[in-house]
Amino acid sequence: MNALSSPAALRNRGAILEVIRPLLPAHGLVLEVASGTGEHVAHFAAALTGLRFQPSDPSDEARASVAAHCAGLANVLPPLALDVALADWPVVAADVILCINIVHISPWAATEGLMAGAGRLLPAGGLLLLYGPFVRDGVALAPSNAAFDADLRARNARWGLRRVADVEACAAGAGLRLEGVVAMPANNLTLLFRKGVQP
Repeated sequence: MNALSSPAALRNRGAILEVIRPLLPAHGLVLEVASGTGEHVAHFAAALTGLRFQPSDPSDEARASVAAHCAGLANVLPPLALDVALADWPVVAADVILCINIVHISPWAATEGLMAGAGRLLPAGGLLLLYGPFVRDGVALAPSNAAFDADLRARNARWGLRRVADVEACAAGAGLRLEGVVAMPANNLTLLFRKGVQP
């Protein structure tokens, strides 16, 4: 199996772990959507041994890379084929859902599917954590992010940086509320959504 590598994942995995570590439960299942190379989930699982991690990706090549990076980690389950835009997910429940650098390099339908899936799978009080570049109303877009957005839209008209307000509204429709926004290195953000507690 070929273990792929992403320079961005190697740069940001430590900063992401620092933010999410105090937010995660001591035990439970963390579903990572679109695991890519697998370097994030391998790093998190090695540091958070009380949690079980379920990686996923629609790409055969990515899942093979995930398996290679996570070999030997007892708390990482075999990666699943998961397309968030589809209503039928191969997972029925998760305590936390983690999605890194995806919503801007996929059609909006993927974000809608992610939110709908999180609404189905998460328990009341469960967390959805998104990481990546976003557009915040009233906050000037960094030149690097503006250039990145233009490049994405040139590559695919359905891609591009998403407004936090639009993502928040989409999440609200699935019963998730935006609980926090954390500024990250390189002009990225971590968005923390929590599933509403039933009255």
